[in-house]
Amino acid sequence: MFRLSATILGRTRWYCTGSYGATTNRRISPSLIDISPEVREALQHAPQSVVALESTIITHGMPYPHNLDTALEVEQIVRQQGAVPATVAIVGGRIKVGLEAEQLRLLARTDSGTDGAVKTSRRDMAYVLATGRNGGTTVAGTLLVANAVGIRIFATGGIGGVHREGERTMDVSADLIELGRCPVAVVSSGVKSILDIPRTLEYLETQGVCVTTYGSAGCEFPAFYTRSSGSKAAYNLASATEAAKMLHVNRELGLGSGILIGVPIPEQYALDATEMDTVIVEALREAERKRIHGKAVTPFILSAVSKLTRGKSLDANMALIKNNARVAAEIAVELKRIENGTHNEASPTLVPDGASGAPLIIGGSVIDICISVLEDDLKVCGMLYVYIKNPF
Repeated sequence: MFRLSATILGRTRWYCTGSYGATTNRRISPSLIDISPEVREALQHAPQSVVALESTIITHGMPYPHNLDTALEVEQIVRQQGAVPATVAIVGGRIKVGLEAEQLRLLARTDSGTDGAVKTSRRDMAYVLATGRNGGTTVAGTLLVANAVGIRIFATGGIGGVHREGERTMDVSADLIELGRCPVAVVSSGVKSILDIPRTLEYLETQGVCVTTYGSAGCEFPAFYTRSSGSKAAYNLASATEAAKMLHVNRELGLGSGILIGVPIPEQYALDATEMDTVIVEALREAERKRIHGKAVTPFILSAVSKLTRGKSLDANMALIKNNARVAAEIAVELKRIENGTHNEASPTLVPDGASGAPLIIGGSVIDICISVLEDDLKVCGMLYVYIKNPF
């Protein structure tokens, strides 16, 4: 991978390319990221087949050993479908894309208290890296990294959103903002039930995020523990092929925003909606009594809900993330199949934003060129034509 900046008449633009051939704005220095050999190989030859996985489910979402067992099973499910898992986390102040089993065990056993793993969103990233801490990346944090390295599909349990009474507290998850910034498809069981789902969907629309459902459930948007939230999504994707086609077109349009695909929890694990509403209200009241605020609210309430449901909500959580990983991997495999027949990976890829694959011709301008080469495989032809196969 390389980065090129061109200053033309005082205006500087950055262009970066990966192996697939799209020009994207990379916002993280490669010097801060360690990519596992398995993931690096996939990004070089079939980037569509990589599925990102977040790590707050390991550090903050489940108790040990359920968190470790689930993380390992989810990665195995992705591989069984023919895709490549890329769990994203921060270990020792380094961004990791693809974790070794020992690193997963470290995060699973790391205390999430004051000196333990940090729940890491966009705002926390610089601090966690600068201080050499461990961090579980949230949906927002994972999206940021996935987009930077060229991963286009991300599987999680449920995304954050507008909190109940958000109109008073202004507590809105950064997940929604990042979905509007990153052209990555997020496969989840909707928005966490503890949140204000109708307002969350309105906010996603404002951010330009296309929200769909998946499978045969129509447009009934799921609510994490339950199969329906009472709200509707704009569209339904009936199959992995339909979803992959939509991802492909979203990239071709260059919209720069993501897609949220809501997959209902498998029916045998779904909980009763009325019971869950009662439990969630009780958990929210307990959080208020204990003055739990900010990013500590969601882990606290998920733990409280698990206790109040005698572990049924934990079983549901584990089941839905595994199902979402399977769906995401199926979509990734279909996306690889579709795009391998429509793109030429060996074609030159240095193009300005919005242009086709035609050569960039500059005449009569003062131009400064700065190229940072990050790999050894460099081919140069012409004055401005640079092609490097290896990504990041």
